[in-house]
Amino acid sequence: FDIDGTLTPSRKMAPPEMKPFLQELRKKVTIGTVGGSDFPKAKEQLGESILGDFDYVFTENGLVAFKAGEALASQSIKDYLGADKLKSLINFALHYIADLDIPVKTGTFIEFRRGMLNICPVGRNCSQEERDAFEQYDNVHNIRKTFVAILKEKFADLNLTFSIGGQISFDVFPTGWDKTYCLRHLGPE
Repeated sequence: FDIDGTLTPSRKMAPPEMKPFLQELRKKVTIGTVGGSDFPKAKEQLGESILGDFDYVFTENGLVAFKAGEALASQSIKDYLGADKLKSLINFALHYIADLDIPVKTGTFIEFRRGMLNICPVGRNCSQEERDAFEQYDNVHNIRKTFVAILKEKFADLNLTFSIGGQISFDVFPTGWDKTYCLRHLGPE
């Protein structure tokens, strides 16, 4: 089961009736959960007993995997790309952002996560008002779309996926590292 939007409202705790339902279901079939967030956020949403409540728990799209409450596997974009290629990608993105002429820049232009980079031309530190203004500006000037096209061409050899989402940023991750990544950890049960 996906966490956000299925077991829980996005970034909120599971409703109280969810746990008994899952306990009954688990008596009949193997159950697991997958989410894009890290383990602490998944635990906030599904409770302290998350590892005991599911047969499989996959956080960060399955890059961090647990089976029967025990750590099963872990992968990172740094290990996948290697430090030099990752540094080259980050340096290029930061230089590109520095040269962008956009109305506002705040801070935290690249958020490094275990399985991806989140690149934000306006900066993740922007206020809601700045976020809304950048979204409108981007809809007219295609800042993110152009940035992604340049990155795709420059780093074509790295087998990366670029996913524009939300109002202000886009994600960069190895192709195949979406929520289907967790399927490689499943056993025959």
